[in-house]
Amino acid sequence: MTSPLNSARVIALVNARVVPVAGDPIERGTVLIEDGLISAVGADLSIPGGAVIIDAAGKWVLPGFIEAHGHVGIDEEANGWAGNDTNEMTDPNTAGVRAIDAINIDDEGFRDALAGGVTTIVVKPGSGNPIGGQTVAIKSWGGRTVDEQVISESVSVKSALGENPKRVYGDKKQTPSTRLGVSLIIRRAFVEARNYAEARDAAAAKNEPFTRDLGKEALARVLSGELAWDQHVHRHDDIATALRLADEFGYRLVINHGTEGHKLADVLAERDIPVIFGPLFTSRTKVELRDRAIGNLVALAAAGVRVAITTDHPVVPINFLVHQASFAVKEGLPARVALEALTVNPAAMMRLQDRVGSLTPGLDADVVVWSGDPLDINSRAELVLISGVEVYRWSDGAGRVVERSERLAVRG
Repeated sequence: MTSPLNSARVIALVNARVVPVAGDPIERGTVLIEDGLISAVGADLSIPGGAVIIDAAGKWVLPGFIEAHGHVGIDEEANGWAGNDTNEMTDPNTAGVRAIDAINIDDEGFRDALAGGVTTIVVKPGSGNPIGGQTVAIKSWGGRTVDEQVISESVSVKSALGENPKRVYGDKKQTPSTRLGVSLIIRRAFVEARNYAEARDAAAAKNEPFTRDLGKEALARVLSGELAWDQHVHRHDDIATALRLADEFGYRLVINHGTEGHKLADVLAERDIPVIFGPLFTSRTKVELRDRAIGNLVALAAAGVRVAITTDHPVVPINFLVHQASFAVKEGLPARVALEALTVNPAAMMRLQDRVGSLTPGLDADVVVWSGDPLDINSRAELVLISGVEVYRWSDGAGRVVERSERLAVRG
């Protein structure tokens, strides 16, 4: 059965506590959606004739949450090795691979995302290689193929320092088996990419043929600032190495995980290096995680570091993203910062703020109606819209995803 919302050109969510995140909350506010975009947010708005009106009295309305570092669709649930395409661990430098080429949009993790109010996911290769490959930002639901869910393919390149690549290639008795070797792989790759870009540009200026290299092209886009450098890193000494490498090559650095980032919080804040922190609900499974604590996130934010929160799904189920924020608030993170860490901050870090991350006119109508404060463990997502289309609803004591077959029938 299809939703009446999905044939509506104009939708008005009224009488809600509207939390734009980019601005102050609005009591008894209205969010107006037209043709899949947010057209107005405020109180006492004029509602066009023919609009489908949803009375959200007593509810909270927020932008959809953003998972800034997940492996949904490439590390599939319940499919074992057959569904795990997270790491191409046959070469330490796989800058040429793309996460989009391995995403299965029928992975159950996407349905879980909707139940947790997560409407945008930046899907990234794993951390087995010093250079893991290219990431992609997608909607959590909505297409016949992943291509119809893409927000941006120009997001970042994933890299890893520390234990993971050292272990993977050390076990193979090849470089890199040490932190020395991991840094060498990265430095050598960027030197080659810089030389490649210079030769490519010179050939183009002379209108001469040039042989393409997909990996070097990706790294050249990092050097030009088009793509961010998503640096998997836990220990403070590895964070220092990440900063050193960023200084050498001048790329746009985003720290991922940042377990010991609090030890360099003042440096990260001064340099405006953002941190995608987490996952928070894990045990200390390796040496790098000995100092893992939710309070470390609180310390980073208190120092002025821009933070986002990650589940690293499937390490932590993606629908628990908001619960991680709730526990951080319990540890002292201001509630407003917690909501920013799920919305506007990851959007800005990944340069998606022109599409998602807040209830702002002109942005995609990725909107979630919550039963109450989403940071309250008792609250639930009751209605999820992606681009103004209903994709999830809580009804009769259960959550229900609007399946693709239903939406595609509406599209005609």
